Amino acid sequence: MELIVLWDIDHTLIENSGVSKEIYAAAFTTLAGTGPTGPARTEGRTDRLIMRDMFQREGLSEPDWATIEAALACAGQERLRELSRRGTALPGVRDVLKAASVRDAWVSSVLTGNIAANAHVKVSAFGLDPLLDLAVGAYGADALQRPSLVAVARERAQCLRGVQDDVPVVLVGDTPRDVEAALATGSRIIAVASGVHSREELAAAGASMVLPDLTDTAQVLGILESFAAR
Repeated sequence: MELIVLWDIDHTLIENSGVSKEIYAAAFTTLAGTGPTGPARTEGRTDRLIMRDMFQREGLSEPDWATIEAALACAGQERLRELSRRGTALPGVRDVLKAASVRDAWVSSVLTGNIAANAHVKVSAFGLDPLLDLAVGAYGADALQRPSLVAVARERAQCLRGVQDDVPVVLVGDTPRDVEAALATGSRIIAVASGVHSREELAAAGASMVLPDLTDTAQVLGILESFAAR
């Protein structure tokens, strides 16, 4: 059975060990000429929202998006080596991505608030990029709000991989916003308590399936198979 599996990146597939916040701060500093007074607020927001929030908090006019995206991409590329040094792929991730990638009827990609360039930096830092079909992913430049990214990924899967429009979509993520995006779009959800949000918080957001992590490959694959069979 066919399936579209869309993985979040930060705190779901990788631990960035603070490098993400440094990327936002560096991009902001490049554009504003001074550093932000506080860290970026992320927690599942898109890069569009994260950067808009930073400029609003500082009382500054927001530059045009193309300029912001370029600054983010530059800051991300500059920190690829640092991310590789300080961060890590989370336990079980490599095995579960490999298992999903070899399912002929599945499309396994990402749905992330990161812009595409920085999403690639983050997964390539740990050699995960060959295990993901990044061309059909949905990224932080594609929409302002996370739920809108689901339609973007579905359309790319249809156009690039010939996936039918009734194929189930599963989101895998660690924040209530991942859960909300799934519920708002009729997608399935596997919530993973590998970030800052507890199993109780994710369940309260509406996730019926909450795992502590992605270490049990057979369990994760079994859940995905059950979604594909519906």
